[in-house]
Amino acid sequence: MSRPLKIMLVAAEASGDDLGAGLARALKARLGDEVVFVGVGGARMAAEGVQSPFDIADLSVLGWLEGLRAYGTVKRRVADTAALALAENPDAVVLIDSWGFTIRVAKAIRAARPDIPLIKYVGPQVWASRPGRAKTLAAAVDHLLALYAFDAPWFEREGLATTVVGSQALHIDLEGADPARFRASRGIAPDADLLLVLPGSRRSEIRLMTPVYEAAVERLKRASPGLEVAVVAAGPVAEDVAGRVASWPFRIHLVQEGEKYDAMLAATVALATSGTVSSELAVAGVPMVIGYRFQPLSYAIMRPFFTGKYATLFNHAADEEIARELIQDDATPEKFAAEVGRLLADPDARRAQAIRQTEALDLMGRHGRHPSEIAADTVLRVVTTRATAG
Repeated sequence: MSRPLKIMLVAAEASGDDLGAGLARALKARLGDEVVFVGVGGARMAAEGVQSPFDIADLSVLGWLEGLRAYGTVKRRVADTAALALAENPDAVVLIDSWGFTIRVAKAIRAARPDIPLIKYVGPQVWASRPGRAKTLAAAVDHLLALYAFDAPWFEREGLATTVVGSQALHIDLEGADPARFRASRGIAPDADLLLVLPGSRRSEIRLMTPVYEAAVERLKRASPGLEVAVVAAGPVAEDVAGRVASWPFRIHLVQEGEKYDAMLAATVALATSGTVSSELAVAGVPMVIGYRFQPLSYAIMRPFFTGKYATLFNHAADEEIARELIQDDATPEKFAAEVGRLLADPDARRAQAIRQTEALDLMGRHGRHPSEIAADTVLRVVTTRATAG
């Protein structure tokens, strides 16, 4: 090729931004200056050379009602993203996670330029809800980079070529993480119980979950005044989290993104909003309780479409509720406090849960090459195959 390969990467929320950055690094490791990037993403992708034409913060929505409220914004950004693809004429477009946004982008690009290879990175969780999306995706893109082996059959049955790359959450680097340093920097005694609260990475999650977690922790603190509490402020919602927990009526230790793994290794128990972070906590060996709330109307609309038994990935892989899940009406301060309190009071239960979590991670494909490397190889193979066929 006489010019550098041009890859367009599209991500609409924090987890996708991280995946896009990892893929960009892996492609640069293979091609050096012979690859350039365009696309849509956040700060991590920008650091790898993807200059987004707009801020993706307003695209991170979950739930039917929230989606309706954001529809006008999403529609405009879909048009902007498709226009960028047509203007830049990339050799391939990689659409990362964020089903509602990226499937619209895929359809818009496919309608205008069916010759551009489209690759979806992370398929919708059809094993959990709306299995018909597998057929929709198969009609819209050329290849899927799936995170887990149990994803693949759903899409391959619809004729979509699928490569299982694994999850970056299973390959987090804890080499430099230092729990003793974290505790010392906060004045937390080595033998003190530490509860790590992870309220989420979406604005809607922070709005819905932080009041519930506050009330749950307040109950736990009344029962055990010496309990130390740390709250993770994830990158895109860090200011929102910091502002909300500043008014909590007890001392908390605010954890910035860069010290998250220190805090995980230092934690006795975690209370986490359902998402990728549950796998990271399991890798770190932290027993946890998982929670989630939707807006009530959104949940009422979405509930009939939920077909999976569990929301947490390692629970799904093991087909058992290793980590307690408290969803919607069960996500109450009383139940959170009871479940977290049970783990805090029982070291044997904590150890047993951590072991079972680790065993479930092995079922999810914990060992092997890094996902970004497999994803990069697959993207290059798709581009080469399309160029040869053309």
